[in-house]
Amino acid sequence: MASAETIEDRLNALPEAFNVATEFVDRNIREGRADKVAIESGEERVTYRQLLERTNRAGNMLRQLGVRSEERVLLLLLDSPEFLYAFFGAIKIGAVPVPANTLLKPREYEHLLNDSRARVVVVAEELLPALQSIPRERLKHLREIIVAGGSRQDFPGLGDAMEASSAELEAELTSKDAPAFWLYSSGSTGAPKACVHLQHDMVVCSEMYAKRVLGMDSNDRCYSVARLFFAYGLGNAGYFPLYCGATTILSPARPTPANVCATVERCRPTLFFSVPTNYAALLAHRREDGRECDFSSVRLAVSAGESLPASLFERFRQQFGVEILDGLGSTETLQMVISNRPGEAKPGSSGKPVPGYEARIVDDEGRVVAPGEIGNLLIKGDSLCAGYWNQHERTKDAFQGHWFRMGDKYFQDEEGYFHYAGRADDIFKVNGRWLSPIEVESALIAHPAVREAAVVAHSDENGLIKPAACVVAQPGISTDQELARKLQDWVAESIGGYKSPRWIIFLPELPKTATGKLQRFKLRNLEKLSA
Repeated sequence: MASAETIEDRLNALPEAFNVATEFVDRNIREGRADKVAIESGEERVTYRQLLERTNRAGNMLRQLGVRSEERVLLLLLDSPEFLYAFFGAIKIGAVPVPANTLLKPREYEHLLNDSRARVVVVAEELLPALQSIPRERLKHLREIIVAGGSRQDFPGLGDAMEASSAELEAELTSKDAPAFWLYSSGSTGAPKACVHLQHDMVVCSEMYAKRVLGMDSNDRCYSVARLFFAYGLGNAGYFPLYCGATTILSPARPTPANVCATVERCRPTLFFSVPTNYAALLAHRREDGRECDFSSVRLAVSAGESLPASLFERFRQQFGVEILDGLGSTETLQMVISNRPGEAKPGSSGKPVPGYEARIVDDEGRVVAPGEIGNLLIKGDSLCAGYWNQHERTKDAFQGHWFRMGDKYFQDEEGYFHYAGRADDIFKVNGRWLSPIEVESALIAHPAVREAAVVAHSDENGLIKPAACVVAQPGISTDQELARKLQDWVAESIGGYKSPRWIIFLPELPKTATGKLQRFKLRNLEKLSA
């Protein structure tokens, strides 16, 4: 495809009757990749032909269970081939898969099942106890539980049910603007909301970001630390590689630095996707023999989920020889809408708008601000979700015509790069001047004794707002008042005295969502944290 083609051209080329499962699964067979490996998971290898057959079997199985067009199917699955079979199988019959966070509590699954009105849930055997602990009479809509992995007598097994279903399936003739899948927001700023994504959304993200920014093609091997249930991970390890005819590397193992390092060295990915917390952990990780992880196969690394500090970018490039492309996306946008480019990354920035997207920074009255001024970030693009399920008022608040209010504070420099300043409710004034927690956190992380940091507003004895920092030290570092004073001086010398934390509290770890986003609101009660 010529690079001059716009996303409007690409979308106009899609037929009105369009089922996205055929674009990501069936098309690879038509283009001659039937015997190419689509998925690597441990010792298992799944070719594109097998992916098509098993996707069809999963779709037929769901139909036999009575799932109808546009009905929801909850997926509570680890990163495995079964996730992709069920996800695309549901879409192919016109149903709506709803991937669920695998680290939630039973009461949260109860909410997701009732809110989505899912009739069927496909659950990994390891996660089944969480569902079983919910009294069945409280699940108003659920009719069937299908268990992936192992064999059970109390519930149908996914493998057996698929084997008993046909490997031939004609795709439901959905519209390119029909619902395809839902994703629940991570809940870092409140209760999760279901974002309704349409049949064409994955095509937009794959074309604009995977192809035109990352240059992904059929030779690539993709490994994502971010899980498939997360919007970021769903693209990285799910539909991006399938759109490009590449290979995805899936691992259900907990992504500890040791496990991630072992997977990188064994599977030799060319594209590596992670989050800042994991990049920091990889920098700190050492094997027992003292050797570092071998990242020589990786041509590009990608970061999202939270802002990547410039010091982490520089340290990772120096230690592993790999450039990290930081970017910005959300569950509502589905994937990256602002990103750094290969060879043009500006440390500490989120980059520039991805092709096909527009970005605008405005003040509280909606006026575009000048370069260097902090404002509210708005995004326009064709992968934005259609809205929030059963959340009419919140949809109206977030979506303003073609524009989506990200809820982030940003500023743009003279070169056109966008810089994150914090969530809209995170930045605060000190001595009458705006202070960005991200700027202070980046200064702290640049100190060799600091692994992670989070800054919040706190009132002093006079009721005046001052910055407070919660710090996770590097392994083996003594956390005492002397270190706290050194860090305060370090920040003052680096970015200015009024930005230096008035208080520093050392913690073993920072509170985060399952997708790695900082839960800053949990740090605002300093008295409780320091007790």
